[in-house]
Formats: sequence, structure tokens, C-alpha cells
Amino acid sequence: MANILVVDDELGIRDLLSEILNDEGHSVDLAENATQARAARLANQYDLVLLDIWMPDTDGVSLLKEWAAASVLTMPVIMMSGHATIDTAVEATRIGAFSFLEKPITMQKLLKAVEQGLARNNARQAAPVAVAAPAVLQSSMDATLLPLAPITVTTGSDHGPHAHQGFDLDRPLREARDGFEKAYFEFHLAREGGSMTRVAEKTGLERTHLYRKLRQLGVDLGRGKRN
Repeated sequence: MANILVVDDELGIRDLLSEILNDEGHSVDLAENATQARAARLANQYDLVLLDIWMPDTDGVSLLKEWAAASVLTMPVIMMSGHATIDTAVEATRIGAFSFLEKPITMQKLLKAVEQGLARNNARQAAPVAVAAPAVLQSSMDATLLPLAPITVTTGSDHGPHAHQGFDLDRPLREARDGFEKAYFEFHLAREGGSMTRVAEKTGLERTHLYRKLRQLGVDLGRGKRN
């Protein structure tokens, strides 16, 4: 479990990121502006910070510069923005940001960036004299991001209702889990004819959480009805 600070002036984004990270077992503190972020940073030690760029009082890049100048940038900082340019992302990483996420943020990109940031933090603590590798841009601007490997799902009638599902297991755990969850929900949507009520009952999820989960996984909500 890691201690993570989320700084964003939008309540919906704070709540969504907090819910996802809490589900992953992390302890999450929230700040809606730079003033609250400064206070939280003084009162706590964080393993990672998710920092929005555009905020009403002090923007995220200025706060990042402030922390770097004060030598308190001891944790990886992932910048977030829906309007930033490549120049802004490059400036942030030059100052000391670990990576950059472009909004809207998908769960897959969020968890991947957080996992990499925490790995960097752990490596820094284990070997504090090691030279940090260049930061990685985690956004749609980054041409190095690759799509997930395809998942093969066998649901033929010869195998019955609990058909064998063959997944590419030679992948990171989070990617494999996302692939399984997507196939799981697509299977139940198809079996229940696209009825969200019945799928919620079958999977044991509250409808609002189920809708959010399906959107995060990129599940086509009309697929079950078409089938």
C-alpha cells in the first residue's frame, strides 16, 4: 500500500481517482488547490503525487517548481491536464515531474503510471545515490504507448455456460486483470441480453459502480443487445 496525494480542482476527478486508487489498496489524500497541497505535503510523507496543471490559485507547474526549489520533491509527481501542450509536458518533466497524463484519464493509463511511479520511488529509497532515468510521458501524445495484446475468448456451446477463457498470460498482472474483467463483463452482458439490472445482480455490483467499471474498461454497452 502506498500513500498518494491527488491534487485537482475538479471534485469529480478527485472522487474518481480516489475510488480507483483506494480499490487498489492505496491510502489517498485529496487537495483541491495548491494551498491544500502545500499543507498536505508538510504534514505527510507521500510515495506519489498526482498533480493537476490548471488550478485557480497556483498552477501545478508553478507548485512543482516551488517544491523542486525547496528540495522537497522527494516523491514522483505525475502531472495531469486536459489542455496542456507538449511544451508544457516537457517543461514539467524537465523540472522534475515523473510523467504526464492527459485527461480524460483511462484507468489503464492511470494504474500503469502509478505502478511505474511507485516502482521508481521504491528504487530511489533502496538506492538513493542512483541516477534517475528520464521521465516518461504517459499521454496520448506519447507515441511509445502500445495497445494491449489481443485476448482470445472461447465461448462455444460445446463448452457449456462456464466456457474456458484463454488469455495471454505473458503480460503484466494489471493488464491481464483488465483483459479478464472486460471479457467477464462482455460475457454477462451478452448472456443477459444487455440488461444492466440482471448483470448487476449476477456480478454483485451496484448499478452506478457497474456503469463506471464498464466505461473504464471500454466495454461496448450495446454489444449484448446486438447479440
